[in-house]
Amino acid sequence: MPTLILVRHGRSTANTAGVLAGRTPGVLLDERGTEQAAALPARLSAIAIAAAVTSPLERCRQTLQPLLDARPGLSVHTEERISECDYGDWSGRKLAELSDEPLMSVVQQHPSAAAFPGGESMRAMQARAVDAVRDWNDRVEAEHGEDATYVMCSHGDIIKSLVADALGMHLDLFQRIHVDPCSVTAIRYTRLRPFLLRVGDTGDLTPLAPREQPVGADAVPSGGGDGTSDAAVGGGGGAP
Repeated sequence: MPTLILVRHGRSTANTAGVLAGRTPGVLLDERGTEQAAALPARLSAIAIAAAVTSPLERCRQTLQPLLDARPGLSVHTEERISECDYGDWSGRKLAELSDEPLMSVVQQHPSAAAFPGGESMRAMQARAVDAVRDWNDRVEAEHGEDATYVMCSHGDIIKSLVADALGMHLDLFQRIHVDPCSVTAIRYTRLRPFLLRVGDTGDLTPLAPREQPVGADAVPSGGGDGTSDAAVGGGGGAP
């Protein structure tokens, strides 16, 4: 079966502002995210890509555009099932503000029981994303052969939930996974089980360096990168 290359969208204006974007319209790549997207074609230059699939949200389409420009024959498909989690009433709110919500501890420690007010549950988010990947695996194999590789550009929590599925991990453990903006995660699917080849690979070890702890009311947990034990809901903003 095919190899899936998951690309998280580049850093966005919401990442920079410490806001949980969700499906809020008008969230675009910031300057750093645009640079990350521009570097993507070179990072993937050695890989034959059969197809590209994207979340309908604009920050994902922006991230893939340089790759599409570099490969004019590459077809791109929009897939609603890999759109960002529907955070409902939490969408557009500051992450620092959300940290005081009682639901946040459930999101962190027991995400399989978390359902966002006015939005969807994290179980539903994972189920639709896994179904989408299974369907695209079948489609890509049928059209391009079992050794084909395809790219899917999506969002932090979606990618983390797909990694958890590939590893046979319960969703309650998926907050232990971290993927930076414009990072590459690769999963090779076989008839019996998937193999995780890369997780959150940015081609740059800067994100592994200790980060300065932000100070003040707008301090945002970054998924363990700064020494905290909380995961960044939505994925975090990556290295400066």
